[in-house]
Amino acid sequence: MIKSQITLKQLEAFAFVVDTGTFRAAATALGTTQPNISSRIAALEGALGVTLLYRDAGSVRLTARGAELLERTRDVLRAGEALLEAAGQQALIEERLRLGVTELVACTWLQPYLRLLRQAYPSLRVELQVDLSDQIAERLREGQLDLALQNGPFAFQATGELVLAQEAYLWVAAPDLAASLAEGRSVARFFDSAVITHARQTTAGRALHTLATQQSYDPSKIVHSSSLSACLPLVREGMGVALLPEALVAEDVESGRLRALAADWTAPPLAFFARFNADRAPRFAEKACDLAASLRPPTVQG
Repeated sequence: MIKSQITLKQLEAFAFVVDTGTFRAAATALGTTQPNISSRIAALEGALGVTLLYRDAGSVRLTARGAELLERTRDVLRAGEALLEAAGQQALIEERLRLGVTELVACTWLQPYLRLLRQAYPSLRVELQVDLSDQIAERLREGQLDLALQNGPFAFQATGELVLAQEAYLWVAAPDLAASLAEGRSVARFFDSAVITHARQTTAGRALHTLATQQSYDPSKIVHSSSLSACLPLVREGMGVALLPEALVAEDVESGRLRALAADWTAPPLAFFARFNADRAPRFAEKACDLAASLRPPTVQG
């Protein structure tokens, strides 16, 4: 029988140091101190009789034996989760899910998603980061996030990924401004006023600038905001016509605060995904990914 010389906390510390790249980052991710992480790694190396990591001026890298034992470490950690799930004791999984989402997710379906997550894992603590999709993707690549709910395209392919529902764009304006626009469906009439949308580096921002260049519209009329929620007060006050995700403005359109506008062009829909690193993520990250897909299933084309 294996004596209790090796603990799950030691194995967890080892995996997190490798994934985050430093003892300090692992300590932050696990909610403890750097000396604590160092102590756990040292105790694990002592118990196994091997050197797992090289320490080089603040950074770490795996030894050959460490690389061999890393996957076994992940297997043990996942097996521990699987045991609790098989026993119906998900409430005993007192872990932290580092979740990255775009602002659109945060403003629309994040709350019902978190309720589903809490039902599945009552003791799971969610550490939330809201940012632009490019920034979220980079943190996922670096191992700083367990799960990302974000729109493509992506600079790298995650090893775990599920397609979610797309988010269409809609042109909207305050009722008074909408009534003053020229008739027809041409987007050109929107450029008689300010055109409000989100950040320049987003898919919609780039597409709108491409359209303006191709059609000789005045690009100086385009007003960008890095915050989608900040766009809503502007368009409600009649400061301009807006190109925004339909899910974000649906309530305002339904209530009459904003009016949907007919147009001969709109930005391509945002393709959303739930993404995680299957080779190193805990089991609950994969389950959390599945919950997102159940809440936001992709639209079937046909």
